[in-house]
Amino acid sequence: MSDIAERIGVSTVTIHNALSGNKGVGEELRKQIQEIADEMGYQPPAARRQVKEEQEFYTIGVLIAKNYLAQYTTFYWKIYQEMAILATEKHCFTAVEVLKKEDEMKTYKMPACLEENRLDGLVVIGEIDKVYISHLQKNADIPLIFMDFYDSKLAEDAVVQDNFYGMFMLTEYMFEQGVDELAFVGSIFSTSSIMDRYCGFMKSMTLHGKNIHPEWLIEDRDEFGHMEFDLPQKLPKGFVCNCDLAASMVMDKLSERGIRVPEDISVVGFDNYLYPGLPDRNITTYEVNKKAMARAAIDKILKQIRNPKLGHGMSVISGNMVIKKTVRQKSE
Repeated sequence: MSDIAERIGVSTVTIHNALSGNKGVGEELRKQIQEIADEMGYQPPAARRQVKEEQEFYTIGVLIAKNYLAQYTTFYWKIYQEMAILATEKHCFTAVEVLKKEDEMKTYKMPACLEENRLDGLVVIGEIDKVYISHLQKNADIPLIFMDFYDSKLAEDAVVQDNFYGMFMLTEYMFEQGVDELAFVGSIFSTSSIMDRYCGFMKSMTLHGKNIHPEWLIEDRDEFGHMEFDLPQKLPKGFVCNCDLAASMVMDKLSERGIRVPEDISVVGFDNYLYPGLPDRNITTYEVNKKAMARAAIDKILKQIRNPKLGHGMSVISGNMVIKKTVRQKSE
């Protein structure tokens, strides 16, 4: 479609609308586009899918926003690796692309692999700007699956981890051990995942009749994903952190003040994942089943490639709490 658009001097969207029978294209221009498409050997996506269904071979794109790759090899990159392995087992290729902040927020430039018309489906890992998602949906004539992000209007075909109940269970565990003055570490408006984890934390706090002090709701990152924060002067008995990296950073900052974990203050994280090269801190956490999430995304997108009417909706993948050594036990 890009080649046809360049030859005629119109946008790729116009080519798409003309060849798909959509409104907004004059009949004379539509006829010209169809003639050149036939001349250049253009094959509609439905025909390509039919051929590939017989061959059982597909190319699945994976889009990750650059801010999720800040500072360290990220949790999302690990999920992509799981997806690539599972895709290979199903005789599929994966093509990963990094979404730059400028393209996401200003230029709305589409992924190169999408513009080159090389994909049969696209998985977006992590939450991205909703305006960009809208542009993505208008330009993608292929199935779109969203991982670790859900929106009932824009991103309903999604695979998410159980952020709410995972964090609820961790917070309940703190209360069970007698740790009842808690802070939450996480920028709750940064992503829907962190918001869901905060809501799970607040459900437990509410059930125990506790309010969170304003200074104990700690922002941990900027809009580009760079993590940095300070601890309040008055400290709680425990820190509930939105991820293991934040928990590890809390432990470092407490150590600088001469405060021991868990003897003086307890800490929990989330994901059961610390980046390569960082020391194992034995953080009590909630482990996300990365392989199950990857498998659900691959299965969902393959179903939609083969039959667009199948595989729609949200899939929630549960994990399990992993008790390690950063929460003071009640018996101590």
